[in-house]
Amino acid sequence: MKHKLLIVDDSNVSRLMIKGRIAAVQPDWEVVEAASGDQAIAMIPTAAPDFITMDVNMPGISGFEAVEKIREINQTVKIVVLSANIQGSSRDRAQQLGVLFVQKPATQAAIQQAVDYFLAAP
Repeated sequence: MKHKLLIVDDSNVSRLMIKGRIAAVQPDWEVVEAASGDQAIAMIPTAAPDFITMDVNMPGISGFEAVEKIREINQTVKIVVLSANIQGSSRDRAQQLGVLFVQKPATQAAIQQAVDYFLAAP
């Protein structure tokens, strides 16, 4: 089954890095990108991703706010929050939203953790 991943990060470099690491382990996945939480929300109805990687600290709304709004549109998409902000409050917020928190940088190990979560049975 072919899956679609939406990468949400304001950093083009981060999006490229995540995309490359995903391609290394899941070359058949379709990857689409958004540079902000607002752009990601607007893409959900038409892009219909199976999975999302979400940065937290972006201009405009935060990744956590974007997750809340995405959940209003799509309750089943699996979301991983990728953030360098490792404070307990960020981890707690991710847990409250029912998403996996993975610490940046987006190393191959971090991306593998996200992929394993995406592919795990619901």
